[in-house]
Amino acid sequence: MACGNSAVAMTGHVLIVAGSDSSGGAGIVRDIETVSAFGLRSCLAVTAVTVQTHAVVEHVELVPPELVAAQMRAAFAANAVAAVKIGMIGTSAAVEAVGAVLVNRQVPVVLDPVLASTSGRNLLADDAINMLRHDLMPICRLVTPNLVELAAFTGSSPAADEEGACRQAEELSRTVRTAVLVKGGHAQGTRCVDVLLQPNQPAVRFEAPRLPRGMRGTGCMMASAIAASLALGASLEASVRQAKQHVFDALAGSKDIGPRG
Repeated sequence: MACGNSAVAMTGHVLIVAGSDSSGGAGIVRDIETVSAFGLRSCLAVTAVTVQTHAVVEHVELVPPELVAAQMRAAFAANAVAAVKIGMIGTSAAVEAVGAVLVNRQVPVVLDPVLASTSGRNLLADDAINMLRHDLMPICRLVTPNLVELAAFTGSSPAADEEGACRQAEELSRTVRTAVLVKGGHAQGTRCVDVLLQPNQPAVRFEAPRLPRGMRGTGCMMASAIAASLALGASLEASVRQAKQHVFDALAGSKDIGPRG
């Protein structure tokens, strides 16, 4: 038994801090399967238990912030955590608790700032938005908002074009002093363009054909794939490129037709 436990402890892990999704379409389920596809193992800090189908979130039960933090500390104690992916957090108290665990750890953190479900239900309290921006984003390696989330964090309306989205992302990156990947999945056009903005560096564009289908959980998938690539030692730009290809391949193989999220 001791040998088996030692082997598990030495395996690279991605710590996933996120909510569950009973439908299996998003949240922790998507995160675990994505990390596994990159040959890594996952450890967990569950922030919320949700009751949902592919169409609607029926109920959300938030995990107490102290229990979220305790899960994170246990995961770090048990495993060689090589990266952290954060999804749904829920409240300002939980944001504070998560930040307190991560603040002095030398590990790349990818934050997918989940504000609402694909069906439109709010998943982050309004008073937590500023705390997320001021207290948690600065200790992250990358933040991955979609156009609606980016607008909320910059106090703007959703950008109408790529130029507007880049201006908002530059503002956010400058404010929080970390990299921002603005995702173009909610935009229009035949090409899906994501743009990576880093402080004092030129923007980097990632393009792919826009596929005529949707899949729930692509935001979770993208952030988890980036975290997994970072855990494997890839650069940030290479990690984003690999993650975008992973999501594109998943969408190309999906039979789902519906909203992206």
